[in-house]
Amino acid sequence: MTDNINRLADKVLAYYQEHRRTLPWRENPLPYHIWLSEIMLQQTRVDTVIPYFERFTLALPTIQRLAEASEDELLKLWEGLGYYSRVRNLQKSAKILVSEYNGELPSSKSELMKLPGIGAYTAGAIASIAFGQKESAVDGNLIRIGTRLTAYSGPLTNAEGKKAMESFWTSHLPEQSAGDFNQALMDIGATICLPNAQPLCLICPLREFCKAHAQGNPTDYPAKELKKKRKIERKTLFVLRKDSLVLLEKREARGLLAGLLQFPMTDGYLSEDEALSYLQGRSLHPLRIKSGLRSKHIFSHIEWHIRSWEIQLDPFLVQEEDLLWIEAADLDRIALPTAFAPWRNQLLGL
Repeated sequence: MTDNINRLADKVLAYYQEHRRTLPWRENPLPYHIWLSEIMLQQTRVDTVIPYFERFTLALPTIQRLAEASEDELLKLWEGLGYYSRVRNLQKSAKILVSEYNGELPSSKSELMKLPGIGAYTAGAIASIAFGQKESAVDGNLIRIGTRLTAYSGPLTNAEGKKAMESFWTSHLPEQSAGDFNQALMDIGATICLPNAQPLCLICPLREFCKAHAQGNPTDYPAKELKKKRKIERKTLFVLRKDSLVLLEKREARGLLAGLLQFPMTDGYLSEDEALSYLQGRSLHPLRIKSGLRSKHIFSHIEWHIRSWEIQLDPFLVQEEDLLWIEAADLDRIALPTAFAPWRNQLLGL
């Protein structure tokens, strides 16, 4: 059994030496870079993350600089990546690191897990990759590979399933090079032991250890779990103009896209008469109204189906104090969630 474990680790590390992907955080593996990349890679593909990572580290090259960044700068750098709580937690952690850890990340998994936004997987990845600690980093790739290697068909969302995969990979960690081992498995999962396609078993370095391959049914693992249907929410969005200005508002401090800017929006589809009544209820006085773009935006658990109204307001009746007016030409400098990109692009003539 021990020989098998050692042979598997040797195969994984040999694969990494020859086939490792070239990624910017690997070429300059500072702890800050490993941390940032792992946070960005949550729910996001590698090819999407790379330009964001490069832009972010150019603008905020150190943990100290991250801690000092304004909210506008931070959100603009993150714009389009989604799940904005990630970047807010990054900055919260950076401030803690500056005040309590001399601006450096701690090397232990347990200390890392005390920081906002860092769970067991991310802490294991940082500890192993950045600091050489013998820690597993069981993400979706390792779960998929692990279930296929062991033909594990149990559920993975409960404590038993999570413990089974954690125990399997912890038992296979090499004494040295745990970071390379974890990264190799991430690469194998991303390029060979594929999630939504036929895995490339014939070129897999772990083929000889794989029970699912021996059974001829690797795509049966991990066991499929019924996904909850996404909730559909209908929205009405308003593109409100006053001469060359456009009106934005801030979302509530909690919930989806918390605290971010948006075009004014309300629940449900409003007819023209309902839209006019709604705006008058907000002390906004339309001069002209016409139907605007329609769009659909998919979040992990919700779909927004958005219809819009384009409205020119009477500039003489607009009360300025509590409203956020932006020059339409400056919208590309403002951090807006991707859900609102169709309207911003239209206003910018893109």
